Amino acid sequence: MIAIIDYDAGNIKSVEKAVDYLGYEVVLTRDKEVIKKADKLILPGVGAFGDSMEKLHKYGLCEVITEEVKAGKPILGICLGLQVLFEESEESPGVKGLGLLKGKIVKLPVKEGFKIPHMGWNDITVVKNGKLFEGIDKPYVYFVHSYYLKCEEEDAVAATTDYTALIHAAVEKDNIFATQFHPEKSGDIGLKILDNYCRD
Repeated sequence: MIAIIDYDAGNIKSVEKAVDYLGYEVVLTRDKEVIKKADKLILPGVGAFGDSMEKLHKYGLCEVITEEVKAGKPILGICLGLQVLFEESEESPGVKGLGLLKGKIVKLPVKEGFKIPHMGWNDITVVKNGKLFEGIDKPYVYFVHSYYLKCEEEDAVAATTDYTALIHAAVEKDNIFATQFHPEKSGDIGLKILDNYCRD
């Protein structure tokens, strides 16, 4: 069973639909016992870093997520779900993320000819032969964000893209996986990425 963590963040339902479409048993939950019983976790999200951390704390989810991931359970963070896996964000100074990976979230620099937020399709460069991009050639995926990841652990970076800065677009380290882009909005390639994560 795959548990999608429900903390009132945007875009959770479309992730649930995509995983269900792929044929996996999926549950949308904030019940700690269900999260503990799940085989894998997905932490989606669209919104602000500070609000999201506040809600994760409010529902008592920070502790159970941290415990389960540290015990080896796989987790996939999507968009804001990627960002909160890290230590902090310029969007919400003073607010600590889950700190499961080292790095911080910074604002996309302004550059002539580029719109912020970064909304739309971009190609990404796969820099690590891991699980997420297995069997995928030249991924083209959908982004919606104004802040981006600067990962401190180079060996954790799975893919990059360029949009006013070099963006760490996906990470993969041990049982932690995350994408800044939205696989659930990225057509067949996005479904393949989700399937790669969900399958054993």
